[in-house]
Amino acid sequence: MKKLLGIGFLVVLLAAASAGIYYKVKGASRSDPAGSATAANDGPAAESSADSAFSTDLPIPVEGAQVIRSDLILEVRASGQAAAWQGTTIKSQVAGRVQSVPVRENSAVAAGQLLAMIDSTEVQLQLDEAKANLAKAQATYRELTIGDDRLTDTALRDERARAARVKSGMDNAEIAVKRADLDLQRTHVRAPFGGRVAFVKVGPGQQIANGEELMQIVDIDPIKVEVQVLESEVSYLRPGGGADIMFAAFPGEPVKGTIETINPVVDQTTRQAKVTVRVPNRDGRILPGMYANITLDARHIPNRILVPRAAILERDVDRRTMLFVFNGTSTEGTAEWRYVTVGLGNSRYVEIVDNPETKMVEPGEIVLIGHHNTLVHGARVKLTENAAADGARPR
Repeated sequence: MKKLLGIGFLVVLLAAASAGIYYKVKGASRSDPAGSATAANDGPAAESSADSAFSTDLPIPVEGAQVIRSDLILEVRASGQAAAWQGTTIKSQVAGRVQSVPVRENSAVAAGQLLAMIDSTEVQLQLDEAKANLAKAQATYRELTIGDDRLTDTALRDERARAARVKSGMDNAEIAVKRADLDLQRTHVRAPFGGRVAFVKVGPGQQIANGEELMQIVDIDPIKVEVQVLESEVSYLRPGGGADIMFAAFPGEPVKGTIETINPVVDQTTRQAKVTVRVPNRDGRILPGMYANITLDARHIPNRILVPRAAILERDVDRRTMLFVFNGTSTEGTAEWRYVTVGLGNSRYVEIVDNPETKMVEPGEIVLIGHHNTLVHGARVKLTENAAADGARPR
């Protein structure tokens, strides 16, 4: 009997516990439809919900640019090295001891500026001696022509004067004075043109010979870049055409230049012609020998509808080209997916051409060029100059 009462009491306790659990779950479901499942997943689920709300409710910052109608300039790409616009080796024209060198390598010098001074003592003595010999010759000449001024025969007087100059040695004496004076001037070595000093090879106190190399002068403003262009492309170039130069020493800093000359002769071995590009270099930052990649303006194709190359995307497996057009009345609107047909282009722009299977864009429309790679048709967007700073992120 006691055993049956114990079993009955256990059944009552289990029934009471089940009823309590039922009413607790029911109460929770009434107060929170999501129940305890929401609380259990509030980490990833909450994050997904917030991200979904951000993507749906806020416009995506993007960058845009206008479609334009303009000339398309095709380009020719080449590489080359910078070289001095002009340069020369400065050599001594007299022998002697170097007295001073008032310049250093990379010093900027003007035309006529003193580069080196050679001791002029010996040359000055030679000049003094030449002048003394000239004075002696002049005295002899006067002795030989005394009274000739009274001659009425002009031809005879001139003939006697020529003979007297030869006998007196006055012609040779005058030449010796001029040569000694020139040598004295040459002890002051001066720059033949403006430029910069390079490869200084002498210093004060050094004894040098006539014809010995002292230094070099190079003119690097402007500087030139010489490139080799294929014969099939050189015909599209013209003097005065533009050039974009990217020096390896200054990555990300393009420099503007101008096509100066085009060699009319094509090398028979390489089938290339030399093109010289003129590049401003006022600060002397670009040095001879620096390597550069160059984009030369070539053929001009007028009246084309152009979009920035960055606007063109490829989405489909068949590699169809498309872009996004901004639809909106201000800086906010939607992105319209539009298939287009691309024609010729350069490194910056491509032309959009008519094709019955695709759509056109019109001048003045805004195409997206930044942070648009993963957009979908109809996505809400906001035009900004710096989409990354405004919170754009891949989707």
